[in-house]
Formats: sequence, structure tokens, C-alpha cells
Amino acid sequence: MTESPYKWGVVLIACMAIFIIVLDSSAMNVAITTLVVQLNTTLSTIQAIIALYALIIASFMLLGSKLQDILGRKKTFLTGLIIYATGTIIATFSINAFMLLIGWAVMEGIGAALMLPATTTLVSASYQGKDRVTAFGIWGGIAAMGAAIGPIVGGIFTTYLTWRLVFGSELVFVAVILIFRHYLTESKPTLKWKQLDLVGALLSILSLLLIVLGILLLTRPDYWTYVSVIVGSGLILFVIFLLWQRRRTSKGLEPLSDISLLKNRVFVLGNINSVIQQIPLAGFLFIIPVFLQQVTKVNAFTTGLALLPASIMILLFSLIGARLSSVLESKYVLMIGFIISAVGTFILGGSFNLSTHIINLIPGTIVFGVGIGFLLSQITNLTMSAAHGDQETDAAGFLNAFKNLGYSLGTALIGVLLLIGIFGGLTTSIASSDLSGNMSTDQIHNSIFNYVEKMQTVTPEDIPSNLVPEVTRIVNSAISSAMKQTFNALTLILILGLITSFFLPSKRRKNSP
Repeated sequence: MTESPYKWGVVLIACMAIFIIVLDSSAMNVAITTLVVQLNTTLSTIQAIIALYALIIASFMLLGSKLQDILGRKKTFLTGLIIYATGTIIATFSINAFMLLIGWAVMEGIGAALMLPATTTLVSASYQGKDRVTAFGIWGGIAAMGAAIGPIVGGIFTTYLTWRLVFGSELVFVAVILIFRHYLTESKPTLKWKQLDLVGALLSILSLLLIVLGILLLTRPDYWTYVSVIVGSGLILFVIFLLWQRRRTSKGLEPLSDISLLKNRVFVLGNINSVIQQIPLAGFLFIIPVFLQQVTKVNAFTTGLALLPASIMILLFSLIGARLSSVLESKYVLMIGFIISAVGTFILGGSFNLSTHIINLIPGTIVFGVGIGFLLSQITNLTMSAAHGDQETDAAGFLNAFKNLGYSLGTALIGVLLLIGIFGGLTTSIASSDLSGNMSTDQIHNSIFNYVEKMQTVTPEDIPSNLVPEVTRIVNSAISSAMKQTFNALTLILILGLITSFFLPSKRRKNSP
């Protein structure tokens, strides 16, 4: 490759793209209260939008990977960029939650699903040897940095300017990418539109959407009867998707993705561990701001500062973990990561009560961040190393799809566990409280739960003003108790990850005859 001032132009463009995609995932969590107030919506709605952003990326990831074979990698990337920019503009000027959903979750999600796989292939095709290793190192580092500084960026914009600038500032990156797009290399299309597996694409998108949407409905007890049907339908559709892919392959037709990868134990376990690792991370980033802003009443900036120790540890130990893998098998670094993360969530589980302050959460968040950093340093390389050279594109599509599915499940599942815990805590507390009047127990319960859904930014409906302090105490007590239960659940999930990592083969056994 010719030496020039623009040698690293391709990777810098790829880095700007990945930076704005991951920034959204972490920056907006600290703005939950502000979004609830300014868009006149609820906590559950914001939770759904955050979860759906990652879910849309996951659902369209396989299609986004395959489109490179039809449009070429550069054209696919730029198409995704334009869709993403359109969504960013809509999100920036959102006047209600539905507009934010369309702009952020749907449009940006689809754009990101086209851009993410293309950034991988663009970097891979543009560099060789040590330059490629360096390029992917920069690419991964920028992605980690975007996730790490997201809460601080979101906190500064939300508290001192406006949350809209989180989205608006991304348009600057989009403009720079478009200006320097001529540094990107195009690939020759190898498929025609008529060869695209539209049925497979539809099945993969619908199956994942139904699974996560079913989980999100758990926040509404009156919809619980539909949850098993919706989630079950999603699982059935995913099985049909796999059977459809096998059928197309057996007939010599181009499948949406090479499902023969799912016969590889290392690849499957790598993806399972990726999902398991993402669930606690996404849950942590969602429920910590909920607790801090409802119980300790801190603003978005202070919430971002509270998440900073974990972010720094994740970034630092993802780099340390990458170096550690040169002297210790990835399997064992992965196991260490699960153990440390589980210890962190266990410590955090015992940190919540009515007198909890940010300082009380720092030890647990630091330990948790160390463990997650170790996990992030290994999973991608471990999983991708199981794929052959001609399977890299499909492998990257699967990995990114399941990684984002894990993040979406984390926000949905852990958020739901928290809300169910709060719901149960309110029921117990109301029964033993002095709240009374002309309201029934159900009316009091609904009024207080709506108070929680509004992040305690409104006066509880039909509750006498002299009883509002008692209501606030009941709510904060229920949230604190629910946080303990939820972090205990996260500990169990991470222990499950540790158990699955036991089944990864060691190098010694893998290389033995």
C-alpha cells in the first residue's frame, strides 16, 4: 500500500461511523428523565425505544451484510449512512416519543445495520498484514471509546444544553464522512437483486422483533397473557428461518446467511457468550440511571459521572485483556471476565437502599467494568476465529446481529425485571401504609406506578398533598429493593456465561490429533 498522508483514511471513516452508532447506545440512557418530561412520555416507552434501536440493528444485520454482495460495500455503506442521517435529523427535532422512535430506533437502526458490516469489510479490504491488525485495533478502540464517553457526552448535552445535540452533533460526522467518501474502495457485486433471499430476510427480522417485543410487554400486567404467544411465535419463526436457509442451500440457491456456521461449536458458544455478556451491560446502563435519577434525584451529567468508573474500566481492561490473551488462552480470559463481572453485580446488589449515594456504587461499578472489559476483549476474536475465510462476511453478520440482540434483550429483560420488582414492592408497601381516602387499593397502586413511570416528575394523581412524601418514600423503597433483586438476577446470568464458557475447547485439545 502506497504511503501517503491518507493511508489511514479508510479506517478513520470507518471509525467515525462506528463511533456515532455506539454513542447513541450509551449517551441517551442518562437522559431518561428529560426525555420523559419533554416528550410527555413514560419510562417504559423510553425503555422500549432504547431496546428497539439495538433490536432493529440486530434484525436487519444479516440483510445488511448480504446487500454488500448486491450493491458493493461502498454503496451499501453510503446508503446506510444516508438512512442513518435521515433518522438523526428526525430524532433531533422529535416533538413526541413516536417521532423519536421512528428517527432513532427505526431509521438510525436500519442505517446502522447497513453500515456496521460494511465498515468491517472496508477495513479488511483496504489493509494487509500488520496494517490490518493496526486498523482493526484502532476500529475496536474507537468503538469502545464511543461507548465509554457516551454517558458523559449525553450528560453534558442534556444538563447544560439539550439532549437533541447528542443526535445533532452526529450530523457533523456524517458530513465529514461524505466529504471524504472517495477514500473508500468499492467491491464488485457478486449477486443480483433477484437472488436475494427476501423470505429469509423477512423471517429473520420478524422472529427477532417478536421475541424482544414480547419481553417488553411484560411491563404491562394486562398484556401478560399475550407474552408467551408472541415470544413463542418469534422462536418458531426463527426455527423456520433456519430450515428455510438449509432448504435454499440444498437447492443451490443463495441463502441470506451461511447457517453451516451454526454447526461450529466455538462459533455458536462465542455468540451465546456474546449475548450473555451484552445482557448485563445493557441492563446496567439502563437501570443505574433509573435509580440515580428517581431515588438520589441527580441530573443527567451527574448520572454520566457515576457511570464513568465502569466506562473507564471497560475501556482499559478491554485493552489489557487483548494483551493478556497472548499469554493465556481466550477461553480462560473469558472465564475470568465472567467471574469478575458476577462479583461486581453481586457487590452492586447489596449497595441499594434509601440512603445510597453515588460513592456507594463506585466499588461495584469498577469491578463490573473490569470483568466486562475482559469479556469484550475476547469474544469477537474468539468467535470470528472459528469461521473460515470465505465465511467471514456471514460470521460478522451473525456476530453483530446476536451482539445487538443481546443488548436489546438486556435493556428489555432487565428493565422489565426492575419494573416488575417495583410493581411488587409497591403492592406490599401500599398494604402496610397509611395511604387512604376515597381511592381503592388498585387506584392507589396505579396512581403510584404512573408516578414511577413519569420518573417522579409529576404529582401523584388523586393523592393528597400531605401524603406525597409518604408516596415518595414508598416508591424509593420499592425501587431500592427491586434494584437488589435485579442485580442478583444479573449475577446469575453472568454465572450462566461462566458455565457456557467451560464448554469452549482449549487450544491444546483443539490441536491434538
